[in-house]
Amino acid sequence: MDRTVRTVEDVLALLDGLFASESEAGRLATGDGKDFWDRFYADRSKPVPFFVAKPDENLAAHLDQGLIAPGRALDLGCGAGRNALFLASRGFDVDAVDLSAVAVAWGEDRAREVGVDVRFLRGDAFTLPPTELSGPYDLVVDSGCFHHLPPHRRVSYLSLLDRVLAPGGHLALTSFAAGEGGMGSELADAELYRERELRGGLAYTPESLRWIFSDLVEVDESALFGVTFLWTALFRRPG
Repeated sequence: MDRTVRTVEDVLALLDGLFASESEAGRLATGDGKDFWDRFYADRSKPVPFFVAKPDENLAAHLDQGLIAPGRALDLGCGAGRNALFLASRGFDVDAVDLSAVAVAWGEDRAREVGVDVRFLRGDAFTLPPTELSGPYDLVVDSGCFHHLPPHRRVSYLSLLDRVLAPGGHLALTSFAAGEGGMGSELADAELYRERELRGGLAYTPESLRWIFSDLVEVDESALFGVTFLWTALFRRPG
């Protein structure tokens, strides 16, 4: 008899296992997805839009418009570091975390090439010890991490924000857009567990994002990213 559940984290890990055998396109953005993302980032020459060494347009616009100011920043699911390097070049003290050691190594190479300081961390942001992701951060950037999480990991995500996001700090979010005929599953949460499949990620409406992040204040309303399958939003923590 195998009894494995004693804590909330045990329950979340058990639910993670429901998706462990799904197709590569929908791997978790938590610890189980490490091997997939290592393979994904192995070929730096692939024509992947977010392999290009430039920041997300919404993030650059937030800075140019004065909506966010330099401070401490955390880049969740940083990939090869395009946003982390941009923030460092604009005066931020940046921590950047990703599951993939291959992506982190690429980000470190880029940082050396352009001469900026970024503290790259390899691991699952939800399980890294507080000494690694100590906070508080004035800005948390998430360009494509949140929409790869299964529903139960929203609990972990919000808990992480509650721990590391400074009062008055901002969350800059990019996620798959529902209702735009693009990428991302629009199945209800319960149906995802019945199918045990994330279908490459979850699509969100602006209303669902506002509900999930209702403890934060919306600063810049959800807008299309320049392509029809991505939303962007800027939230601020009260205080």
